[in-house]
Amino acid sequence: MQKKVMLKVKPIVEESLVRLLSSTNFKSNLKVADLGCSSGPNALMVLYDIITIINNHKVSLNQDASATVLQIYLNDLFENDFNNIMKLLPNFYHKIKEMGDKVSTCFIHVTPGNFYGRLFPNNHIHFFHSSYSLHWLSQAPEELTNGVEPLNKGNTYITTTSSPTVYKAYFEQFQRDFKLFLKSRSDELKPCGVMVLTFIGREKAHEISSPWVVIGVVLKDMVLEGLVEEAKLDSFNLSIYGPTIEEVRQVIEAEGSFTLQTLKTFKIGWDANLQEEVVDFVLDSKMRGEFIAKSIRSVFEPLLTVEFGKDIMDELFLRFSKKVSQLIALDTLEYTNLVMSMRKK
Repeated sequence: MQKKVMLKVKPIVEESLVRLLSSTNFKSNLKVADLGCSSGPNALMVLYDIITIINNHKVSLNQDASATVLQIYLNDLFENDFNNIMKLLPNFYHKIKEMGDKVSTCFIHVTPGNFYGRLFPNNHIHFFHSSYSLHWLSQAPEELTNGVEPLNKGNTYITTTSSPTVYKAYFEQFQRDFKLFLKSRSDELKPCGVMVLTFIGREKAHEISSPWVVIGVVLKDMVLEGLVEEAKLDSFNLSIYGPTIEEVRQVIEAEGSFTLQTLKTFKIGWDANLQEEVVDFVLDSKMRGEFIAKSIRSVFEPLLTVEFGKDIMDELFLRFSKKVSQLIALDTLEYTNLVMSMRKK
């Protein structure tokens, strides 16, 4: 899924990079950071695209791309499996070598840490990239569980029936986190440095349709059957938030460090990558539900296991699969993705 998203965003990455390379502030040493890189090959796919864009731009100007030195910083949380990325680097460097002699020199560094805060020195980075990371909050809103009664009782996220207080708590947590992110990146970017960010959002206020809402519905059913403790569900809220395009614009303008160059949305089906891979026959709703369940389980199982235990995971995602299969017959299940490029003022 993330690979498909990055392919959709690639033209915006190219446009932003070419604009940066053409600016009078750029010399020959380009510093790029990928925030929330995770531990799989997608992180290196972004780097390969960036090197290709730089080389193509230099060739178009009849310039020698090898004169450009590229320093790349891969960032994620401290517990991320950076060793797995390092094991992929020999093949990555071989692919770059196959591009020829006149290619940018590339040095790759690892920078672990939480991007809701500082990661680099002042005026250090030219270009920040982040894909499918910023919808994760630094924490679930504390207001939801601080009172005598949990405010989001029986749910793990915002739903269409949630009170305005629940929505407000999530939005304010997103505001705090995203403002801190923007301020930190502004300090770290060189003058006229740029960012391209992509994350999951939603189209309009109170339109809540996401896999994590379905997880809450399944857990609620399991509470009613005595398979999950009610108190555990009531005290658990996912640290995730999908903002609207208006909310994102509001936070960027309020923080004040950046000029927006692009801000748009695009949609991708929950099982879009399966639909592309299987073209010889029509997939039924059961197969699609099972595929989506596996995809969501790979992301959410570690979080859910901590709270609810490993023993219920098979049952939870079996039920999730069936619930999604039913929803497929009733609605088009899609992620609304936000992509933005911005320049430091």
